[in-house]
Amino acid sequence: MNKKILAPILIITILLFIPSTAFSHKLIPTNGTNDSLENGLEISDHKVSWAMYEEIDGNQLYYTFNGKKGDMFFASIVIPKIDNLENFSPSLAFIGYESHLELIQEYEINNSNQNFPFPLPEGLIAYVFDYSGSFPSKEFYEPFGQITYWERQDVTFDLPADGTYYLSIFDKNSNSGKYALAVGTIEDFSGYDFFTLLPYSWFESKLFVNDYVSLFIVIVIIIAILSIVGFLIYRKIKIIL
Repeated sequence: MNKKILAPILIITILLFIPSTAFSHKLIPTNGTNDSLENGLEISDHKVSWAMYEEIDGNQLYYTFNGKKGDMFFASIVIPKIDNLENFSPSLAFIGYESHLELIQEYEINNSNQNFPFPLPEGLIAYVFDYSGSFPSKEFYEPFGQITYWERQDVTFDLPADGTYYLSIFDKNSNSGKYALAVGTIEDFSGYDFFTLLPYSWFESKLFVNDYVSLFIVIVIIIAILSIVGFLIYRKIKIIL
């Protein structure tokens, strides 16, 4: 009888952390220290599907990665559907050496501008991509974290040369708010990730949108499972003794 009760609880708990293949991203932990080009958060492989949960408050945040000529680059910004963020639309800047970025086909970046309001080291330039849609924008539901987002801009083009590139997220009006930055398109989860990275990502997503109710419920479930397992082990030991 105990096994019949325990099995479905374990299955439900595991299913909570199984990602949707369409929307899941590997999470890169952040702590807000990537506030300069020199301290840009490193993205180890820009082709892999990564996500970063961030918040800006009048500042700008930076990311860096190495790419190869011809690699497809993809990045997008989404805004969690929480109070006071329906009009929040930070800009995304793609930064690289001028000699490289001049090689990008104009039609691939025809919705960009070069109005990057912060100083850059000599030789570097930025293409800035702003959101130009309506408010509130289109929504989508991300089933892994059970979060609804407002869509903002996305960027796709082929990298023009081998080299180091940077991204910067900032708000032109110095507004504060939360955003999720997604980079890459290749889903790359290992079996190990299901027991480590994915549960961590789920908890981080709940903290990101201040969903403390879901966190409380899952913590209670986990405590209940551990209590049942502990009780069963105790009974078995007691019987043996």
